[in-house]
Amino acid sequence: MRRAQGPAAVLAIGTANPVNCMSQDEFLDLYFRATQSEHLTSLKDDFRRLYGKLSVQKRYFHHTEEVLSAHLEIIDPSSPSLDTRLEIVRDAVPELAAKASVNAITEWGRPATDITHLVVTTNSGAHVPGVDFRLMGLLGLRPSVRRSMLYLNGCFAGSAALRLAKDLAENNRGARVLVVCAELTIMLLRGPKEDCYQTIVDHGHFGDGAGAVIVGADPTTSPAERPLFHMVAATQTVIPESDHAINLRLTEDGLRGYLAPGKEVPVLIGDNIQQCLLDSFEPLGVQVKWNDLFWAMHPGSVPILDRIDEALQLEPEKLAPSRMVLREYGNMFGVSVIFVLDELRRRREMQGAEATPGWGVMMACGPGLTIETMILHTFSVYRDSVSAYV
Repeated sequence: MRRAQGPAAVLAIGTANPVNCMSQDEFLDLYFRATQSEHLTSLKDDFRRLYGKLSVQKRYFHHTEEVLSAHLEIIDPSSPSLDTRLEIVRDAVPELAAKASVNAITEWGRPATDITHLVVTTNSGAHVPGVDFRLMGLLGLRPSVRRSMLYLNGCFAGSAALRLAKDLAENNRGARVLVVCAELTIMLLRGPKEDCYQTIVDHGHFGDGAGAVIVGADPTTSPAERPLFHMVAATQTVIPESDHAINLRLTEDGLRGYLAPGKEVPVLIGDNIQQCLLDSFEPLGVQVKWNDLFWAMHPGSVPILDRIDEALQLEPEKLAPSRMVLREYGNMFGVSVIFVLDELRRRREMQGAEATPGWGVMMACGPGLTIETMILHTFSVYRDSVSAYV
């Protein structure tokens, strides 16, 4: 009696970025100037050559040159800087998360006090009380809102948070779950080293942003809720013997990430993605062709997207929303998949609802190596039989 009657649905989406927007060239100039590394001209050339292959054109950042100049320990790898970084993100992450949340709540059309559950994820911080607690006050949520805080889930964080929200919405009748992801790259930022390929990758890929999603089942008619996607089924899979491929850890000089060099990560994902999809669709009894689906793929990098294209033999436009988000915003960890969902929604509204296939997939990969898969269904082609799958 306490379960919802139908499947969970995405009811609204909101996104936000800091005001500082930089092209790759602008960022590179600021980075070498702020880190007092302009004399390392050959290294700067190495950065520029790699950046030309990333397909990232611009990104948004909370930090400025003034912030870095005032905290030189951030850019000195030999200086402990974790306390400084945590102090900066303590206020900045909740404030950016609140902007995205307000946009989602405004689109939703119901008061913030109607939110019953709050799920927040970030790699940018290590605080208790954390971002979830701060958002209660910033958004005017009820003191009784039930909170879940997820730290250090890497790039699959947004998908994992949405999976949790689906379970909460379907197992608590009337629940309305606010999912919020927010990231600031100042946790990763450090000065260049001539022998550090990982630093070049990190500083060329990642950007700042926040995304928020309202999730609920059994949409109301008064006030009217406008569902965007059914969240039909969700799975999580760990690729065997891949725990070395992607790692994150907090250190004295901030957040450090490790990505296996070369094509190992794209190959691991490409070799396993089709089986993950088959395992997700088989219990539903749904027969699909990969090119008949719409795709909300986390844009981790161009090599990963290219390998997925190759493994599934996808038509060029299928991953276009993911490539657009990577090009215009960079990789924002778990936030990115929410931006891709928003871009899918925008394209659907421009092209007409009937132009979008009924079935779709949201996927994200991250440390573990973990693959999150969620089967989606658009409401414009909703059939009563969909509810039988969940």
